[in-house]
Amino acid sequence: MAFSGFTNEDFNVFTIEGLDERMEALKQHIRPKLEDLGKQFTPELSSLTGDEMFYHVAKHARRTKNPPKDTWVAYAANPRGYKMMPHFQIGLWETHVFIWFALIYEAPNKEEFGKVLERNVEKLLVETPKEFVWSTDHTKPDVVEHNGLSKTELQKMFNRLQTVKKAEILCGYNIPRETAVQMSPQEFVDKVDYVFKTLIPLYKLS
Repeated sequence: MAFSGFTNEDFNVFTIEGLDERMEALKQHIRPKLEDLGKQFTPELSSLTGDEMFYHVAKHARRTKNPPKDTWVAYAANPRGYKMMPHFQIGLWETHVFIWFALIYEAPNKEEFGKVLERNVEKLLVETPKEFVWSTDHTKPDVVEHNGLSKTELQKMFNRLQTVKKAEILCGYNIPRETAVQMSPQEFVDKVDYVFKTLIPLYKLS
């Protein structure tokens, strides 16, 4: 297995001042690991989804001033890009690793998906593992824990997806930095594997 696991050095990249300096460290330390995870999970996600999947490592190419606060590899059924599509992600903020199924604001079928989610709200409330989390904005690290979410709160998120232009929906799992750096590469891969398999029904609904 090529993936070597995440270290404190990887997370510390997000404390480096300056766009060029941080990008250089990101390319050196984190990007090769995201490439490895990209190669590792593309065949499995293709098999699980029934769609040919392609991985895309974030390039942060449009940035001219602010250094990136997070970075990721995304998987989608399109060789050219993932933002318009339902997709999966593995990535890092300074504080944690995230593993997501995501439909973000560029996706054209958001409204339809919001309706489908709303129709399945009971099922999703019961079947989503309680340690999973939700987000309505991929640019912020804040999440809502599934454990303790009411049907009404979940419904509100699904409704927002249908009515708000910039709305997004992400569901998945966070691994705190302290835990991630102690995991062996195999433990990490096994956890991602479990999360992706659990998220497949959401992908199928999309």
